[in-house]
Amino acid sequence: MSSAEGGLSLASAPDTALVMLDIRPGLEAAAAAPAAIRREDYRAPDWLVPEVALSFELDPARTIVKARLSVTRNGEHDRPLRLDGEELELLGVRVDGAAVEPRFEDGRLVVDLAGPAAVVETEVAILPDKNSQLMGLYASGGILCTQCEAEGFRRITFFPDRPDVLSRYTVRLSADQHAFPILLANGNPVDSGIGPGGSHWALWEDPFPKPCYLFAIVAGDLACNQDSFRTASGRTVDLGIWVREADLPKTQLAMQALKDAFAWDERVYGREYDLDRFNIVAVSDFNFGAMENKGLNIFNTRYVLADPETATDADIDAVAAVVAHEYFHNWSGNRVTCRDWFQLSLKEGLTVFRDQGFSEDMGSEAVQRIDQVRTLRAAQFPEDAGPLAHPIRPDSYMEIANFYTATVYNKGAEVIRMMRTILGPERYRKGTDLYFERHDGQAVTCEDFVRAMEDASGVDLGQFRRWYSQAGTPKVHARLEQKDGKAALHLRQDVPPTPGQEAKKPMVIPLRVALIGADSGRELGPERTVLLTSAEQVEPFAEVGEPAFLSINRGFSAPVVIEAERRPGEIEALAASDPDSFARYEAGQELMARDLLAAIRGADLRTDAVVAAVGATLRSNQLDPAFKADAIALPAESQLIEKLNRADPGRVHDVREAMRRAIGQGLSDDLSRAHMAAGGADPASLSGEAKGQRRLRGATLALLGAGDPKVGEALASRQYAGARTMTERQSALMTLAMLGGDKAEEALGDFYARFEDDALVIDKWFAVQASVPGEATLEKVEALMRHPAFTMTNPNRLRALAGNFASTPSAFHRADGAGYDWLAETIVAADKLNPQTAARFVAPLGRWRRIEEGRAAKMRAALERILREPGLSKDVFELASKSLG
Repeated sequence: MSSAEGGLSLASAPDTALVMLDIRPGLEAAAAAPAAIRREDYRAPDWLVPEVALSFELDPARTIVKARLSVTRNGEHDRPLRLDGEELELLGVRVDGAAVEPRFEDGRLVVDLAGPAAVVETEVAILPDKNSQLMGLYASGGILCTQCEAEGFRRITFFPDRPDVLSRYTVRLSADQHAFPILLANGNPVDSGIGPGGSHWALWEDPFPKPCYLFAIVAGDLACNQDSFRTASGRTVDLGIWVREADLPKTQLAMQALKDAFAWDERVYGREYDLDRFNIVAVSDFNFGAMENKGLNIFNTRYVLADPETATDADIDAVAAVVAHEYFHNWSGNRVTCRDWFQLSLKEGLTVFRDQGFSEDMGSEAVQRIDQVRTLRAAQFPEDAGPLAHPIRPDSYMEIANFYTATVYNKGAEVIRMMRTILGPERYRKGTDLYFERHDGQAVTCEDFVRAMEDASGVDLGQFRRWYSQAGTPKVHARLEQKDGKAALHLRQDVPPTPGQEAKKPMVIPLRVALIGADSGRELGPERTVLLTSAEQVEPFAEVGEPAFLSINRGFSAPVVIEAERRPGEIEALAASDPDSFARYEAGQELMARDLLAAIRGADLRTDAVVAAVGATLRSNQLDPAFKADAIALPAESQLIEKLNRADPGRVHDVREAMRRAIGQGLSDDLSRAHMAAGGADPASLSGEAKGQRRLRGATLALLGAGDPKVGEALASRQYAGARTMTERQSALMTLAMLGGDKAEEALGDFYARFEDDALVIDKWFAVQASVPGEATLEKVEALMRHPAFTMTNPNRLRALAGNFASTPSAFHRADGAGYDWLAETIVAADKLNPQTAARFVAPLGRWRRIEEGRAAKMRAALERILREPGLSKDVFELASKSLG
């Protein structure tokens, strides 16, 4: 499942130490803390369910679900069958054809069975159009659809809702033919026909055993973009992307991405698709980005519908990445699945790494890597440094939905990347081949994956396993010592304490390292990968004929913070000429952060070195435009705050704006030339060059506006008026919104009138206004909540507004605490409708430890306000209580 979220930006979220509310003076618990589920308590299921037959009489107001479970006793025991169920109206239970009186314990249906096997039948009624949680079977824009990961199947029928119960499913769907002409389920279609009273039916079978979290059905009035793919073995797979008729023209990019993903997985991982057809359905109400249900992926419309007029280049790239991600799950998650939810990174970390490789091959590897690392630092590094820190394989949770985090996904992917770096590409591929072959059709653990890597490569990964069990972002201190023509790299690692893990053991950290000649600017010998395995380590280098600069963690080979001792002029030289693109970008970011942080702490703001580095980047003929756009962007305010102790967000904003202003004024000619040249990109082209030009055009426009607001306003107005793509239009709109004034209001009004019938584009309209820095933004956000187009029931719309506001430090961190109060009230209101979505907004309040004490006290008070709310969900309770602790 993809956790990608709507809006321009949103960082996201658990730990073995449970914080009990009644130990805090002055805070009364609204309810007792939910019980924690612990990985060490895992026990195999008492009963297995090899075969499942389901029958749905679909109706938005009241759907009847009949389930026939063929169950078998798992082992020697006399325990009853226990079936999970939630918000189900039970109409009857039968065992081997005989009716039985239902019995419940702890909210579960308990069925006493005497023999080793039985057939258990249940009939329930559910109310899809009342399901605002968007889990189980629910209605979205006239479509009936399902979302079962992690524990939504229990909202459809009574079942042992856990990932290690694998079953073959036969599903019969019946519905009104006019309202729901299309009936889809997992697997392959078997039969269909006309029923009584204007109804029709369809029968589907999935031949592959799967956990219930991968179950899916869809019914609605849908149109299909149909295509096919011929596999490496010569089979033809029918492909379908199902959407509303009006949206059909916007599905072609997703279809091409799907076919590219099929081919890439065959070529790179040797994985071929197994069913006769592969369907994607796009719905407008969805908690996550997409879901990998076997053969029937259900997507948030945000990650299917795209064309250059209504979607930015970044949106289009995200569509390709998410389509690939969900398809790759067919093997890394579906054919081989998780034993329990503590193993979530087994499928998600691996699949994120696979989709990252796909995106790198489809575009610029260096630019893709920069984007990946920027996402990691924005979302996962703060998570690792705060009260919600947890390993990629957690030890406990209250609500599993809270563990769909940047740690499990993005850091999990970095762990797989490090494994490939250590083993090398060939042995890594042998390891994945062995993993898929050994565990096909099984529910397994992270340990099973690592063991397959060891067995295939002969490499001992014993110490490396600490990446699965230890939370926190390691810090690596590096010092290059040179004497008598020789060099030695002195390394020291420190893994900071995190909740429940005070003392840490040394990690295995693969660092790609090169020495760059201070005089020649060339690499002094080949790049090497240094494996840091001890708390302290010295790596000798061969003879070096000149003074050297240290280029370290190239390609971001490990998800660590590097603290390198630098000589005067070293970082400037690396920012200007490091041969490794990513390392050059990193050096530029280090240079910018150095001068910004010094000024935030009270020194005079030095701008000369940064202005010179940005100018050199703009004037270079060797760098592609997308890289230039990334390289000239200053570190985000949130990233700077994470590097400070008790930051004043207003001070951070003011200093960063002063640096942007200095760049805009000092390089106005260079920026203007780059902006003008980038305007020549073909609007119909989605090539890397064209997308890079548009990216650079937006970046230079923003800096020109910072340097001279009048010039920026004029340029942005012209760019907006003449925009031929959403990328150009949105960057112009954002610049105007940042500058404020009549031109901004005029553009915002035009944007809304132009796109008011396109929900995804109107999400951008909300997001732009919520992302404007400054204390006045809160009043704008409060007004937008009263706008007729705003609804709290749609996760995309709520994320666009609340998520972007909470991710804009100078707006969110008002000195009077009003931003915190607003977010707390929004979380409480959203929790009553959709706890999963509400919980995603708790993390910004939990970062109070990084903020100066006056604001921090108000952030804690907002968390306490949330926790006093009667009837608070487990989702929000867990994150709020841990954030406060």
